Amino acid sequence: MRHDHIISPKQLSREDIEEVLDRAADIAADPSAYGDRHAGKLLGLLFFEPSTRTKMSFTAAIKRLGGDVVDMGPVEYSSVKKGESLADTVRVVEGYADALVLRHPSEGSAKMASEFVDVPLLNGGDGAGQHPTQTLLDLYTIRENAGLDDLTIGVMGDLKYGRTVHSLAHALTNFDAHQHFISPESLRLPRSVRYDLHEAGATIQEHTELEEVLPTLDVLYVTRIQKERFADENEYQKVAGEYQIDAETLEAASDDLSVMHPLPRVDEIDHDIDGTDYATFFEQAHNGVPVRMALLDLLLEDDS
Repeated sequence: MRHDHIISPKQLSREDIEEVLDRAADIAADPSAYGDRHAGKLLGLLFFEPSTRTKMSFTAAIKRLGGDVVDMGPVEYSSVKKGESLADTVRVVEGYADALVLRHPSEGSAKMASEFVDVPLLNGGDGAGQHPTQTLLDLYTIRENAGLDDLTIGVMGDLKYGRTVHSLAHALTNFDAHQHFISPESLRLPRSVRYDLHEAGATIQEHTELEEVLPTLDVLYVTRIQKERFADENEYQKVAGEYQIDAETLEAASDDLSVMHPLPRVDEIDHDIDGTDYATFFEQAHNGVPVRMALLDLLLEDDS
């Protein structure tokens, strides 16, 4: 790839995205062909926030490529508790690994950290900012189920703080995609994101109700209302549980609709959807392994 670090989907062209997705498809078709491509390579994991899917799928990805991980572990047991700066932490761990994955609660942290290291650094989520590797597995899932051109997608839930939403919306500007955003007024897309999307020529519409657009959608991307991002508990309670879907909700949907969710979910998708053809969110989570394998393969390939 043309990039040393993967910080934001804004840096990825359509060609970059398709290169990763095509490699992921090759890996998914024949994982054994990639089993020893990066034997001896180490991936450094620096997770300053909780994670299940991102951390475990990156671990599975590098191990399936023949490599292994070095893990900083919980923040409370690291030198961060002694006051070590993020810049010093990444510079130290760089000496132990061939690439780094950083998740941090502060927006912009991945960009800052990347300026202090020479090995590839991948943004595993920076606060309410960006989550580009999640976006790549989202795009792979969309491509497998609905295609990425002539696409109508609805994104519903926490659009203000949802880094997966911000990243996906930017990445979709590379394709012929009509984007609908459904949220409470208080959780609309940030003005800066709306501005960037308009500047990129994206076709977007904002709504407060799902019903008016549901029948037109190829994909419905549902997100959790993120309690941890609210400074005021009362503000969270005003919108908690406001946007929920169940099998009855989807009676008006196209039979080919794919329902996606970056997970974890709370109560925004009822479990009665899990056994239907609409449910794509567990497939989506599983796609994290071949997509992150593809991304690491391309970055480490260039680094070899």
